[in-house]
Amino acid sequence: MQRLFDVSIAVIALGVLSPLLFLVAFCLRFSGEGEIFYRQERIGYKTKKFRVFKFATMVKNSPNIGSGTLTMVNDTRILPLGKVLRKTKINELPQLLNIFFGDLGLVGPRPLVPEGESHYGKKNSEIIRSVRPGITGIGSLVLRDEEAFYAHRSDAHHFYKNIISPYKFTLEEWYIEHRTFFLDIKIMIFTAIAIVWPDFSPWRYFRDLPKIPEEMLDSKAQL
Repeated sequence: MQRLFDVSIAVIALGVLSPLLFLVAFCLRFSGEGEIFYRQERIGYKTKKFRVFKFATMVKNSPNIGSGTLTMVNDTRILPLGKVLRKTKINELPQLLNIFFGDLGLVGPRPLVPEGESHYGKKNSEIIRSVRPGITGIGSLVLRDEEAFYAHRSDAHHFYKNIISPYKFTLEEWYIEHRTFFLDIKIMIFTAIAIVWPDFSPWRYFRDLPKIPEEMLDSKAQL
């Protein structure tokens, strides 16, 4: 039933958004480096690897340049149009295609690149990957501006591994423990609200949600 719901919503979304998707694809084809899609390896259900679809927002081979898989303040690898796509989350829309392939659902733990997944550790990774990952989820909602916590830091990789990653795990674990169809609907609705209203705070709408560590709040306050 969940799979049927996810595919049905994906079909409707692709139909409604098709004019926007074609416009973005056209603009990308004739700007920047001419690349439309970027396929990145992620860890999915039962820790199986797959490639997620995104609109290209950075220069080619960006994971092997500069700060790698982390995006920094004023990152020179981001293309001009890419900045707009990333800020509005439009670059994430091609992931609707991954729903058809069975890689993703609409809501679930965020699939990470292998490097980020390794920070969880084998046991925790198996817990998170016991359910199908999603285009959005509680982790994606709460940490939708994740880069703001580390992008200005000289120790960004260390901070991500030791502070952000453990917190991200607690959020995803919370989702798995509280997972219901109603919760998924709430997350989808609030994700849409957060895109339109960037200052939206989800805290009052979810009971017992793990609090953001003080180290992360202090780091963001330094911006």
